[in-house]
Amino acid sequence: MIIKNKKELEILRDGGKRLAAILVEVSEAAKEGVTTKELDELAEKLILKVGGKPSFKGYKVYGAPTAYPGTLCVSINEEVVHGIPNGRALKNGDVVGLDIGMRYDGLFTDTAMTLLVGGGKNKLIDVTKKSLEIGIAQVRVGVRVGDIGFAIQQCLEKEDFGVVRELVGHGVGSAVHEEPEIPNWGHRGDGPELREGEVIAIEPMATEGNFKVKLAKDGWTWLTRDGSRSAHFEHTMVVTKNGVEVLTKV
Repeated sequence: MIIKNKKELEILRDGGKRLAAILVEVSEAAKEGVTTKELDELAEKLILKVGGKPSFKGYKVYGAPTAYPGTLCVSINEEVVHGIPNGRALKNGDVVGLDIGMRYDGLFTDTAMTLLVGGGKNKLIDVTKKSLEIGIAQVRVGVRVGDIGFAIQQCLEKEDFGVVRELVGHGVGSAVHEEPEIPNWGHRGDGPELREGEVIAIEPMATEGNFKVKLAKDGWTWLTRDGSRSAHFEHTMVVTKNGVEVLTKV
C-alpha cells in the first residue's frame, strides 16, 4: 500500500479527469464498422494530446510472450479483458469493453466501461455498472478489501451473473498495478484495511454464464470458458477521511 501525498493527489485528480474525458470520446466513436485498431489509434492520439503517455502500451507481465502492444484494451462479447486492438470491425449488438490507462506527470490512473454497439438496454452491462457503484460506496478509511468484494459479489450473483475470480482490482498511482489486490468477491472483514490517501482501482468483471475464464493464445486476452458474454467497469479513486473521491468520473 502506497499513501499518496497532497501534491500527488492533485496530479492524479488532473490526470483522472482528463482520462475520463478521453474514454468518453473513444466510447462515442465505438460504432458499427469501426475497427478496434481505429479506436486504439484514437485513444493514443487523445492521450498524447493532453500531455500524457499510454500506460498499457509496452507493459509487461510475467508469462506473457510479448509486451502489450496497444494503448486501449478492446474486449468484445466473450472477451473479458485485455483484448488486443486489431482490424476487427464492431457490429451492432456487440458488447464491448474499453479499458484505458494513462501516465500523466509521472502518475497513473485507470478506467474502463462496457457499451452495447448500436445502443439499447443490456442487463449485463447495467448490473455490472451498478456493482461498481455499490463497491465504491463501501470505500472509506478502515474498510476491509473483503467488504468491497462482498458487496460487488452480492449485487452480481443476485442477478445470476458470474463473478470472474482470476482477475481483480488493485492499487494504482505510482505504478500501473500496486498492492492491495481487490477481488470482486469475498467476505466481510477479510483482507487489508484501507487507509486515508490510498489510491485504488475497483473493477468488477461479470459474465452471463459461468464465471470461469481462460487465457487466449495471444497471452493477453481473457475469455469466458463457456463463450458467454462479459462486461467490465472500472474507476480509480482515493480513500479520504470522509469516504471516497472518484478520480476518473466525468
